[in-house]
Amino acid sequence: MYRMKKNILKTGLLLATIVLVSCNEKKQVEIEAGFPDWAWADFQRPDRINPIISPNPATSFYCPLTEDSVNWESNDTFNPAATIYDGKVVVLYRAEDKSGEGIGQRTSRLGYAWSEDGLHFQRKSTPVFYPDNDSQKELEWPGGCEDPRLAMTEDGMYVMLYTQWNRKQARLAVATTYDLQKWDKHGPAFTKAYDGRFKDDFSKSASIITKLVDGKQVIAKIDGKYWMYWGEKFVNVATSEDLVNWTPMLTESGDFLKLIEPRKGKFDSSLTECGPPAIMTDKGILLLYNGKNADGDEGDTLYTANSYCAG
Repeated sequence: MYRMKKNILKTGLLLATIVLVSCNEKKQVEIEAGFPDWAWADFQRPDRINPIISPNPATSFYCPLTEDSVNWESNDTFNPAATIYDGKVVVLYRAEDKSGEGIGQRTSRLGYAWSEDGLHFQRKSTPVFYPDNDSQKELEWPGGCEDPRLAMTEDGMYVMLYTQWNRKQARLAVATTYDLQKWDKHGPAFTKAYDGRFKDDFSKSASIITKLVDGKQVIAKIDGKYWMYWGEKFVNVATSEDLVNWTPMLTESGDFLKLIEPRKGKFDSSLTECGPPAIMTDKGILLLYNGKNADGDEGDTLYTANSYCAG
């Protein structure tokens, strides 16, 4: 098991948040880089492995909405989530076809890849999650299903927070499964909160708080509720009693409780987008996020404009 966790860390997959390194190694990295003692900052890219998943123009899928075959992963394969299932590393990745010009103007579906060592992957030839003639069609077509975030309960149920994109509005939505292939779609996460006040607001990128239990990363409760961070332009927080219906935390004036916001002149000057599941440690809750650098005077000149870095 330790060997598998070490391999997962080296790949840089989203599952890397569950990997623990020795105190001495971790402390040395922090001293050299100037990170605080709670930071996990020793991620490495293995030689001659990346990319582990690339676009494939040959795989086709019969789309139930176009009623035609489509090369569903021919243009892009990106924004993955990773977990463990049946002793293997499983990656769900966003794949775009060539149905439009530019990101967001094509259709996204989620592919399934698995690995024995966390480095070398096999893939299914058809997507396991996609827009269909179901209750979510209006919210997922024609843009698709994007940016999965995966976490597991102690009894083995997987909860996926993903983005529904109909090319009009992005909505954070929930789906559940026990095998990562047969899914139940539950719709937008904020439909019932505050009498539907936020059900049509822009929302995406959720990070459910987790903990380590007997070597497994599982969804945690705090004060009897599930918690998640979410957001792209700033980091918000929401709670739930059932993992399906979520209620954003608000300020006294009724605005989102923004925990992290872009910082002028820093690597995250444009966006602070929640990443993999947050995890409870002995020093507090650790959240990894995407920081996007702004261009011009707003950004950090040490990094390329519009580049993404992990925060």
